[in-house]
Amino acid sequence: MRTKDGHFTVLVALIVVLMTAGAIVSGGSYLSLFNLQSMAGQVPEIGLLAIGVMLAMSVGNGGIELSGIALANLSGVAAATLVAGHFSASSDPGMFSLFFILVALAVGLLGGLLNGLLIAYLKITAILCTLGTQMFFIGLAVVLSDGRSVRVGAPGPLYEIGNGFLFEIPISFLLFIAVACLIGFVLRYTPFGLWLMLNGSNPKASEYAGFPQNKVIIATYTVSGVLSSLAGIIIAARTINVKWDYGTSYLLVAILIAVMAGVRPEGGYGRVVCVVLSAIALQMMSSMLNFMGLSNFVRDFAWGALLLGFLAIGRFRLTDFFSPQFRAVTASVQRPQARK
Repeated sequence: MRTKDGHFTVLVALIVVLMTAGAIVSGGSYLSLFNLQSMAGQVPEIGLLAIGVMLAMSVGNGGIELSGIALANLSGVAAATLVAGHFSASSDPGMFSLFFILVALAVGLLGGLLNGLLIAYLKITAILCTLGTQMFFIGLAVVLSDGRSVRVGAPGPLYEIGNGFLFEIPISFLLFIAVACLIGFVLRYTPFGLWLMLNGSNPKASEYAGFPQNKVIIATYTVSGVLSSLAGIIIAARTINVKWDYGTSYLLVAILIAVMAGVRPEGGYGRVVCVVLSAIALQMMSSMLNFMGLSNFVRDFAWGALLLGFLAIGRFRLTDFFSPQFRAVTASVQRPQARK
C-alpha cells in the first residue's frame, strides 16, 4: 500500500543536507565517530515511540497514541521497583537484567492492551482514550515511586543495551533497526498489515470484507505498548535511573517524526523506513542546533514549526499539480471568455 509521495527521497536528501551543514557549522567535528555514535544512541527511544504513533495513526478512526512516553516511564519504574526487591543489580546482574526486561515488557503489553480494548469495544475516541490512559499511567508511576527517581544501577547486560557497542555501533541502535525491520516486514508481507492499512484507509470496506476490525485495533495498540516498554528499557539502561516525568517533550517529537515520515493523520498509510529516516534526521537536526549553541527553547520552536509545516504540506501532493483534472481546471480558468 505504497504511494509515490517522495517522502523517502525527501528524507534521504534532508539527511545529506544536515550532514553537510553540520560539518560546515562544526568544522568537521559533527561527523566525528564520537558524535555519530552519540546521535545513534539517542535515536532508539524516541524512534520506537514514533513507530508506535505511526501504527496508531495508520489504523485510522483518528487514531493516535498519546500515552507512549507515560507507558515507557511506567514500565521502567514498575520493573525497577518490583525486581529490586528480589534481585540485586550488583551481585546478580544477569537475573536482575532478565527480569527487569520481562516485567517492563509485560507492563507495556498490558498498557497497550488496555488502550486497544477501550478503543475497540467501548468505542472511545483514540485521542481521548490515550490522553486518559496517559494520566493513568503517570499516576501509577508516581504512586510506585513516591514521585522520586528510582535507581536501576548498571547491571552488566542491561547497561550494555543502553551504552554498549557492537562493531562501533550502539547496541540500542541495532536493536531499534531490528525491531523496525520486523514491524516493516509484518506490515508489508502479512495479512495483519493489509488489514491494518485497509481499516485506516477505508473502514467500511474493511467491515464489509469481514476483516476482524476490533482484533486489528487491539493488536495495533498492544504492539504500540510493547514498543513503548522497549523504549522504557533503553531509557533505563542508558540513564541508570527511571522517573515518571522523563522525556516530557517526547510526545511532540514522536508525532513530529511520524508526520515528517508521511504518515497520514486520517489513517491508511505509513512506512516504517520513513519513520526511521525521519527519527535520524530529527536527531541530526537537534545535534546541529547544539553545535550552533542555540537554546532548547529555539529547538522546541523549531519542532513546533516543523510539525505545523509538514501537516500543511501533507494536505497537498506535488503530483496533484500535474494531474489531468488540475490541467483541465487551469486551462478553463486561463481560457479567454468570448465576448457576447
